[in-house]
Amino acid sequence: MRNRRNNSSFGLIFVLGLIIGGGFYIYFSSMFERVAPKVTIDNNNGYWNLKKPLKINISDDSGIIAYKVTLKSKDGERDLIHEQLITPKSSLVLEVAPPRAAYSMKDKNIEIVVQAKDISKWNYLNGNSVTEVFKLTIDKKRPQLSIVNNSYKISRGGSALVIFKVEDENINQIYIEGNDKKRFKPQPFYKEGYFISLLAWPVQDKNFKATIVATDLAGNIAKSYVPLWLKEKRYRISNIKLSDKFLKGKIADLSEEFAETQGVEGSLEQFKIINEDVRAKNETLIHELSSEISTETIDNFKINKMYPLKNAQVVARFGDHRKYYYNGEYISESYHLGLDLASNAMAAIKPQNAGKVVYADYNGLYGNMPMISHGLGLYTIYGHCSSIKVNSGDSVVKKETIANTGKSGYAMGDHLHFGVLVQGIEVRPQEWMDTQWMKENITDIIKDAKETIDRK
Repeated sequence: MRNRRNNSSFGLIFVLGLIIGGGFYIYFSSMFERVAPKVTIDNNNGYWNLKKPLKINISDDSGIIAYKVTLKSKDGERDLIHEQLITPKSSLVLEVAPPRAAYSMKDKNIEIVVQAKDISKWNYLNGNSVTEVFKLTIDKKRPQLSIVNNSYKISRGGSALVIFKVEDENINQIYIEGNDKKRFKPQPFYKEGYFISLLAWPVQDKNFKATIVATDLAGNIAKSYVPLWLKEKRYRISNIKLSDKFLKGKIADLSEEFAETQGVEGSLEQFKIINEDVRAKNETLIHELSSEISTETIDNFKINKMYPLKNAQVVARFGDHRKYYYNGEYISESYHLGLDLASNAMAAIKPQNAGKVVYADYNGLYGNMPMISHGLGLYTIYGHCSSIKVNSGDSVVKKETIANTGKSGYAMGDHLHFGVLVQGIEVRPQEWMDTQWMKENITDIIKDAKETIDRK
């Protein structure tokens, strides 16, 4: 009798063990995973223009076995796509095209319903399922874009101005595309919906084109070409012979200063690294600092004739394409992207325009270099200074002494390297020193644009 009871107890424990073990197996087995598939829509911003397909992502660890995408509108439901998979997939990227005749839909708002099921054995072998509802706003209309006024021409290495209007209740991005996909950021101007931007034609480029681009949240795009007459301007090409005195003197001194030339013994290799790698690093900093532009609305933009150094002579011009040779062999090249001015040693540098100091420190080949923002993406730099009188973040007034000329950095004698930049692109300082040019290309353009806007 006792043996029967023991066998019965043992059997009961065994069965309970099997049940508990089976429960643990089901709970922890990947075959019985309990997470429903994940569904997302890429970059729709809650809008659909009914032109481009919707990109829908479905993922699940155990594998997706079926899915269905439905469009719900006032007229009812439309099956956009569905599939029962033979081989489960852990992830799917669906490009769901709009239904036929969808572009004629009058609905302002619709719903996209995505249903997905995985191959898990959970839920009594039925698997996990999910239903996601995405509410989308239909926007088929592209932004309205019109140019109000712009400069008549632009010279290679020079600047221009454009003022335009954009209308769209769901606007997303507004920019002006220049060469090499460079994007100029416009600033809000005068009244709502109007924008203003300076443009720059890089001196290294043989041609130039500027296109205003406006996109909305639904992905509709409007473009307008800025009608500028392109004026070719020739710049000097200088073939410079490198001397041993220069290589063993200035270049040797500079090579001790830069990390890029540490351990490099050859003078020519030192020069090449300094002229190319170090220069690129220094110019990258300048370009990054001068690419910032305010998002505040401006009513006007007044700039005085730029001449930061009193009684100075021009000792090197903007745009000079310098090619360096040693014993007749080509070594390296660079562009001189500023105007070199010289007067007395350690002469006071006094900009003729107020602004905010965005940099006031040492910058490699440019030596001690303050940089000032004058608004609308217009910046000025002052290189090779012997001393700097301002700090980053300072606001400076017209004719305030910000520094003194010198020969810090890559300079052979006391002078000022004066540079002007428009949103990260170096432009001809001579234009901004020309009262007539500024009147025709900046002041008059703004004045006429405001009159046109007021009439509307």
